[in-house]
Order: sequence, then structure tokens, then C-alpha cells
Amino acid sequence: MESNIKTARPYAIAAFKQALDEGDSGRWSKMLALLASVTDDATMKGLIANPKVTRPQLAALIIDVCGDALTETGRNLVKVLAENQRLGISRDIAAAFELERARAERRSDVEVVSAYELSAAQQNDINVAMTRQMGTKIDISVTVDRELIGGVIIRCGDMVIDASLRGRLAQLAQTLA
Repeated sequence: MESNIKTARPYAIAAFKQALDEGDSGRWSKMLALLASVTDDATMKGLIANPKVTRPQLAALIIDVCGDALTETGRNLVKVLAENQRLGISRDIAAAFELERARAERRSDVEVVSAYELSAAQQNDINVAMTRQMGTKIDISVTVDRELIGGVIIRCGDMVIDASLRGRLAQLAQTLA
């Protein structure tokens, strides 16, 4: 997977630069998400892997499926990806694009996993603390995982803060081992 991300990054950066030139990174996000969704379809994966389907045929099919959701430059990207046999990494390209967009907008996505539902005040406290820590605007998503027993796990990029009881018990077990 790491090699896919390395391969996807130049395409994502090129798409991001194009989005900036067009002044519409939101539309590019939607186009790339759609492309990723279309190429993740099991039937489409089979067609992408089928050597009997030519690259221009693949590009034309995907462009047809996406319809008016793709701009002219979006259609050109599909053609380039098909020609270079990179349609299979569309999901990675979309993810790398979103990272570039978040960096440019000085925004960080924070995932909070909690043992219990968090109140609006608790979410706000996490938002304030993470905004101060990261120095960027924070977009928080919260999920509940009862197996944590108590506490939270906060993920932002490569940073992980494990303040869960399950995490603390695992650390204690390692210390005692």
C-alpha cells in the first residue's frame, strides 16, 4: 500500500495544482471521490485488470459512468490514469489530494474514538486542545467503541493519543511482562 501512496502522490499534487488554477478544490475533491468510488467497484476492477479491455476503452467507460460530474480536465486525468495503468490507485490519489488540500487550507482531520458518546462540550474541549496543539483548524469526527472500556483515542495524521483504559491496560501488561 505504501508504494501505491508514493505512486499516487504526484498525480494528487498535479490534480491539486490544477484545482488551485481552476479555483475549485471542492469540485476536484468530489470528482476524485467519484473516480475512486467508480474504480473501486468490483465489476470495474475486473475490467481494469482485463488485458482485453484497451486503455482508451477503460477511460471512455469511466468517463461515461461519471458523466457530467467530471470537468474537461477531470476527463483528461482519467485518460492519463488509464494510459499509465494507474486507475487502480484512484482511491490513493483522492486521499493524497485531500491531504494536500487540508495542508493548504491549514486544516487537520481529527478522529476521536470514545468509549461513550461525547457531549458537545467535550467535543469542543478536544477541538480547542487539538487546535492549539496542531496550529490549524480542526475537523473532528467521533465514533464510539465500547471495547475501549473508558477514555478516548485521538488520531491526527501520524499522531495518536491513546488515553483509553484499554490502552493503559495494554501498557501495564507490557511493563509487567
